[in-house]
Amino acid sequence: MPSVNKQSLREEFTALKERFGQLSSDGKVGAESRALIEALLMLMQVLIAVFMEKNTPKSSTNSSKPSSRTEKDESAIGHAGTHTKGKVYDPSRSANTRTVETVEVSKVSACEECGEDLRTVRPHGHERRTQVDIVFEKVLSHVDAEIKSCPHCGSETRAPFPESFSGPVQYGSGIKAYALNLLIAQMISLKRVQQSIQTLIGLAISEATILKYLLQLHLALARWEQMAIERILIQPAMHVDETSIRVDKHNHWIHVCSAGDITLKFVHEKRGLEAMAAIGIIPKYGGVIVHDCWASYLSYEHCRHGLCGAHLLRELTFIVEANGYAWAANMKRLLQQTCQRVSKRQRKRLTPREYDALQQHYRNILTRGERELPPIPAKQNGKRGRVAKSDAHNLWERLKEYETAVLLFARDSNVPFTNNRAERDLRMSKVKQKVSGCFRKAEFAQAYCRISSYLQTMANQGVNPLVAIQMALSGQLYTETA
Repeated sequence: MPSVNKQSLREEFTALKERFGQLSSDGKVGAESRALIEALLMLMQVLIAVFMEKNTPKSSTNSSKPSSRTEKDESAIGHAGTHTKGKVYDPSRSANTRTVETVEVSKVSACEECGEDLRTVRPHGHERRTQVDIVFEKVLSHVDAEIKSCPHCGSETRAPFPESFSGPVQYGSGIKAYALNLLIAQMISLKRVQQSIQTLIGLAISEATILKYLLQLHLALARWEQMAIERILIQPAMHVDETSIRVDKHNHWIHVCSAGDITLKFVHEKRGLEAMAAIGIIPKYGGVIVHDCWASYLSYEHCRHGLCGAHLLRELTFIVEANGYAWAANMKRLLQQTCQRVSKRQRKRLTPREYDALQQHYRNILTRGERELPPIPAKQNGKRGRVAKSDAHNLWERLKEYETAVLLFARDSNVPFTNNRAERDLRMSKVKQKVSGCFRKAEFAQAYCRISSYLQTMANQGVNPLVAIQMALSGQLYTETA
């Protein structure tokens, strides 16, 4: 389809409206003709608005379309917000290997200038250079249980084995943690996990054994998940979001709830209220939920709501590009400037007087936008369904109806401007699906959600994933918590 000059089309339509208005003022248009032409002009204005939106390309900068589906990802350029590298790594909680440290002294035997013998001279300082390396070491631990025959009765008695030695041959917690870290955190396929382990120990672990470790860790974290749910319910604000995932060739949904250093993910067949009721976190939550203005979240009226500013900015960008509305550009500028002001404040919020001024400015922009938007045609009698509206009109109505939720970030220091936290926590789930295609069974999808929630939470606390997995498998996690 050939491109259309949006500016010239709008200018031509404006000129025709002005010409018609002049003819009507001069009395050159009859009453019946005037009513008919005004209705046609109103309909044409709506059609132009919809036509402009349909012919404006969408990308990650002006819609919720992911950057992986656009020609170029520029979503991180020019947007207000913070960009950090995450939790600072804590070495004291990350030691999962034995460290062998040696110091070798390089001695001075003679002077470089005159050749004087310096072997008996004491050094007055040292200059150190360090080399860090890894030595792959397979550790074999054998337990020989004694077998004795009783001289009195002749019966044979065998010594008990440690609890961790349940069979003739078993793998230790280090191998289990390494395999599960590759599978869940690094999202490597089962076959490549096998190959990686075989490279290190010279033995190939079957897929069934690795999946058994997965379910073992899943069960070991059931208590942790309940404790995390209790902790997240008392947080002042919580990020929520959802994304699709394939389970046994059917579409399912991963729901995420994030607050503080806690990340919780759950898989369910449904996306909306049925899934949220089954998960049971939002119905019990009494704080602020930050989301992207999905109707299912808004139906929980006992919660306060904060809308994601990043989504609103992208939608406003699209409206400006498609229609050139001044109100959309002004609203985008207002939200960006307010976000920058709040981020620079130590208390991360505006004063009551500043918030009142912001609210008044916000409403003035929407009032001017109402005059700028084309009128919506009246619904005809007997017609079913709702009257079709443009994206610009829908966004304007949403901004007006949910004013408190849009501006809550400027009033409550616990509410951030965006819902990026939840989106970041879900992003790796999409990578997992790209690697694996889908989960074979629902229990494996549930195990992935619980384990990845645990590893992300521990990563937020600066804990090495290998240590975190071993803590969970050994029960040490609950000992430290208690």
